[in-house]
Amino acid sequence: MEKLVKTQLAYFNTNTTKAVSFRIEQLNKLYQLLVSNEALLEEAIYKDYGKSTFETFQTEFATVYEEIKIAIRDLEQWSAIKPVATDARNAPAKSYQIPEPLGVSLVIGPWNYPYQLSLAPAVAAIAAGCTVILKPSELTANCSAVMAKIINENFEEQYFHVVEGGIAETTALLDQKFDIIFFTGSVPVGKIVYQAAAKNLTPVVLELGGKSPVIIMPDSDLEVTVKRLVWAKYLNSGQTCIAPDYVYVHQSIEQEFLEKVAKEIEKSDYKLENGNFVKIINERNAERVSGLINPDKVYVGGNFNVAERFIEPTVLHGVNWEDKVMKDEIFGPIMAVLTFDDLDTVIKEIKDRPKPLALYVFTKDENIQKKVMGEISFGGGCINDAIMHISNGNLPFGGVGSSGLGNYHGEAGFRAFSHYKGILEKEFTQDSDIKYSPHTEEKLQKMKAAAK
Repeated sequence: MEKLVKTQLAYFNTNTTKAVSFRIEQLNKLYQLLVSNEALLEEAIYKDYGKSTFETFQTEFATVYEEIKIAIRDLEQWSAIKPVATDARNAPAKSYQIPEPLGVSLVIGPWNYPYQLSLAPAVAAIAAGCTVILKPSELTANCSAVMAKIINENFEEQYFHVVEGGIAETTALLDQKFDIIFFTGSVPVGKIVYQAAAKNLTPVVLELGGKSPVIIMPDSDLEVTVKRLVWAKYLNSGQTCIAPDYVYVHQSIEQEFLEKVAKEIEKSDYKLENGNFVKIINERNAERVSGLINPDKVYVGGNFNVAERFIEPTVLHGVNWEDKVMKDEIFGPIMAVLTFDDLDTVIKEIKDRPKPLALYVFTKDENIQKKVMGEISFGGGCINDAIMHISNGNLPFGGVGSSGLGNYHGEAGFRAFSHYKGILEKEFTQDSDIKYSPHTEEKLQKMKAAAK
């Protein structure tokens, strides 16, 4: 690991990666490699947890392709010198910002979207001009192996390299000095990464998680709301960091909401055999998630098979904050439904807990939309939809507080892997003598007048 990092640092210091033409060339190369190896990548992810070709393209490739296309299109603009105004004390002069790559980057990817959440940050790092060491999750071993094959056989290790392995390899990587670390995963592991980075004062981007709430008001279009919400909740069997975790539905529409959810689940025909559902990543997680199901509160579903890593789409109703399902992020196909009659109470209950990665509100009332958006702190979200904000590469994506640190996607990703140098450029002209000795009362009064 030490040799690999030193090799990448030496290559970065040649300044090769700083040329915009080089970066665009590498992005095009990665794009072509992914397109030409889609079948191989699809086979690997199906082996890991039964993800279909349709869902793999929808939730993995489409986002990565979009990130690459946006970066190629806008990279000249992002990397250009950016002029800013010069203050009166320094006039006449030019002031500007120069974006520069941070250097050697470490990207640690998760298992739930093994391609999207590993490669999208790598795209941002390449666009910024960094070298990249990518460490995919060992839990999706087939995906990790195929990414290593495609990348390591086609890129020089001094520039872009995949390191496979588990905790030992990740720990060895974290012992090295990087210029930036990008991590996607759980809060506990995020804290370990943050502590490791702190030893070298290495900047980090942490994409974590948390319990992302949904608020459904009585004036929402329930047909549309339920269709969008059910899709978002059970996508990837609920193994999505921004999945709707729990739903606050106004008590006046609870029964209608539950009935429509049940019908939408039935209509969606979630089964492993038809490619419309995926397995839980492993038996340990299947056991954990199934243990959150209280049989007395099941409205729909509730059946599971830990050995088969299957939990059917489940809806729990009559839920409160004392229930086990409300203690931590669910990260599985369970929708927990709570009721409310006072929006201010809901807002307070959300704000009393760690800041969520996402929040979704369904209402036609613009005043309520503004109230929820303005009063609750969260990473990002949607009004009258769920999850889909992540698909817009022009929006920054990231958490706040315990749900994460920093943003990426589009220009936000470029910025995450860049440092902006502030430069003041002056000519060899005669300065005003106000800042120089002798320090007189007259000069002091002039400075005060100018400043005030």
